[in-house]
Amino acid sequence: MEYFPAPLEKLVEQFAKLPGIGGKSAQRLAFYVLGLPEQEAQAFADAIVDAKRSITCCPQCQNFTSGGLCPICASARRDGGTICVVADPRDVAAIERSREYNGLYHVLHGVISPMNRIGPDDLSIKPLLERVARGGVEEVIMATNPDTEGEATAMYIARLLKPFEVRTTRLAYGIPVGGHLEFADDATLVRAMEGRRDI
Repeated sequence: MEYFPAPLEKLVEQFAKLPGIGGKSAQRLAFYVLGLPEQEAQAFADAIVDAKRSITCCPQCQNFTSGGLCPICASARRDGGTICVVADPRDVAAIERSREYNGLYHVLHGVISPMNRIGPDDLSIKPLLERVARGGVEEVIMATNPDTEGEATAMYIARLLKPFEVRTTRLAYGIPVGGHLEFADDATLVRAMEGRRDI
């Protein structure tokens, strides 16, 4: 039984398709949008349509851009000798927030996941290899998530990079800041011991 008019039900269904949004949250969002003045609701809808139409992938790093090279690839201040490989454009934002990395990126747009029928050909691995083959790259940092798929993807790409004789590194893992040893799992403790450094 439908409690709301069909257009409202449709709006709730669309919000419910968003990741992390359940039925109640979808209803709240739909009612919020309905409560907006006409002009604000139109601006919200226009922003979605405009982003969908104008956002493309950077021809160099595959990160999102609004045409041409992304701002990171276009910057002359970035270190072109280092490429940080990430699975998703959101990972670029996370690393940039740290303000510690000054190199370039390469976005794979996923990870190898046989369970989800995602293989190497479904990722932007070939453009990465082409970038490295052109020369000038000294190090490739694999910054995929430390889960099964992320590890498999990192190892696969590392094998493909071997013939180019570039340094291939992996992000260090360990105990998070503010964490407690007693709550860390065995794999995290092993990685933390392996990645220890001088102080």
